[in-house]
Amino acid sequence: MIGLYIVTAVLVLVSLIADRQKTVKGIRIGVKKFRKILPNYLKLLILIAIVLFFTEGLIVRYLGQENGLLGIMAGMLLGSATMMPGFIAYPLAGVLVERGVLYMVVAGFVTTLMMVGVLTYPVEKEYMGAKGTIIRNGVSFVIAAVIALAMGVFYGEVIL
Repeated sequence: MIGLYIVTAVLVLVSLIADRQKTVKGIRIGVKKFRKILPNYLKLLILIAIVLFFTEGLIVRYLGQENGLLGIMAGMLLGSATMMPGFIAYPLAGVLVERGVLYMVVAGFVTTLMMVGVLTYPVEKEYMGAKGTIIRNGVSFVIAAVIALAMGVFYGEVIL
């Protein structure tokens, strides 16, 4: 991550040397857009923090081994309504598997967690519009279901 910051700083300096006026104008536009999105982003972060506070025990209870198809739907709905970065989601998936949650349920949960964004709807709507956001989330949910079922077939949890 530090490397990314260094590369960005170097490129901004190169841009400043090449054309100071355009660079300053671009930075101003970026700051304006950031200030516009900041309130929605802060709301999103607060919602995520609240959801994450209650997650692990709740997830394990509702996604347990005995739930099967109900577990996969609960996992996908919970994943759609939750949002967390990959560096938290993947270890959580490992914990779920260790506690006996089916692979297909974990796959559905993690896939929707990363692809479907109910909490990010207000932010996405600003950029893609309501229709585009709903279509993207719907298609992502269907793809997540296909991935979860494929994992169930692959690991022998679902027999077609």
